[in-house]
Amino acid sequence: MNKKQILNEEFLKSIESEYVFSDKPLKRIKSEDKGENIKLKLENLKKKISLIENCDLKKNAKQIVFGEGNFNNKIMIVGEGPGEEEDKLGNPFAGDSGNLLNKMLSAINLKRKNVYITYVVNFRPPEDRKPSSTEINRYSEFLLEHITIINPKILIIMGSTAMEALVGKNTKISTERGKWKEILIKNKTYLSIITFHPSYLLKQPEQKKYSWYDLKEIKKKINSLNINLDQ
Repeated sequence: MNKKQILNEEFLKSIESEYVFSDKPLKRIKSEDKGENIKLKLENLKKKISLIENCDLKKNAKQIVFGEGNFNNKIMIVGEGPGEEEDKLGNPFAGDSGNLLNKMLSAINLKRKNVYITYVVNFRPPEDRKPSSTEINRYSEFLLEHITIINPKILIIMGSTAMEALVGKNTKISTERGKWKEILIKNKTYLSIITFHPSYLLKQPEQKKYSWYDLKEIKKKINSLNINLDQ
């Protein structure tokens, strides 16, 4: 054994094996890079939506309401569009509908921080009217891109507008809710479930019993997929 080989052997012995062979640092770096990449893609998409032209929704709204939440847990909620409170604050699901959503999530041991939330349209419709089919179609490319960026394991479709955007307009939410579906978006399938929107439940509280069934189905699926909510 020459001098160089002896020095190399001594150097290797001086380093703890845990440091040499542990893959934890590599995993951590990979995760951080992935998170930063998602954030960058989301920022670019938000900018793209904010630059939309000839849009009546944008003209009448105070600001864009893009999305917020935890994209690591892979649970994504899609709602209709911002209302007055959301338009004022810039956050999705604020006010009474947001409070009810928080209670719905809490009922199955979920917190708002455990999910990622966005809308079909990102600017408040005048007088909180339902977005038209033309508006839904125009914003659909943004929504589909949003979903592919988040890449959810569970996609929760809340309300008829979100259902129209992702499933089609020739369906009734009363017959389609509570069923698991696979939606094809850009050559990838996403597991999804349709349920009532919180704002609808505030007007029709007798429908909450059906939403409770849907929520229990979501909880079962989270458990069966072993989704870690502590990420």
